[in-house]
Amino acid sequence: MNQQPQRQPAPAPVAVASTPAEARKLAEQLMDAMSKLLGVIERETELVRAGKVREAMMLETQKSELSRGYVGMVAQLKASQKYLTQSAPELLTTLQRHHDTFRAMLQVNLTVLATAHAVSEGIVRGVNTEIQRRNIPNTYTAAGQRATPGPRNITPLALSRSL
Repeated sequence: MNQQPQRQPAPAPVAVASTPAEARKLAEQLMDAMSKLLGVIERETELVRAGKVREAMMLETQKSELSRGYVGMVAQLKASQKYLTQSAPELLTTLQRHHDTFRAMLQVNLTVLATAHAVSEGIVRGVNTEIQRRNIPNTYTAAGQRATPGPRNITPLALSRSL
């Protein structure tokens, strides 16, 4: 069975700002995209900190859509950077400051998510260790050393990923 690789549609050409009005509109759209995404990220951070992971997971679709919009705006900005550098350097400076704030808040969110992941992983490993400790027989070798349990003595841990 030969399967033909599916062809990805060619990416749409990125619009380049070539007038002051287009540059201003691009900057406003990018700041709006960052503000909306930042709002969702801050809400997710609050929910995870409060231990409401299920509610935080419900923000995933909205966060993905806003992220795609943000990436598209950044691509437009990169394509327009030469024009913006020449005609509106103050606009680029404002965008850079806004992006620095955005990046700092994103770092806080990533730290909270990493902490929640580490805590949950520690809990699962602790539960697994306790299950294994209870299921493995305490036996000793002829030399008085503790015997290493065989693979049939180890009970797998089943975990449901749905909350």
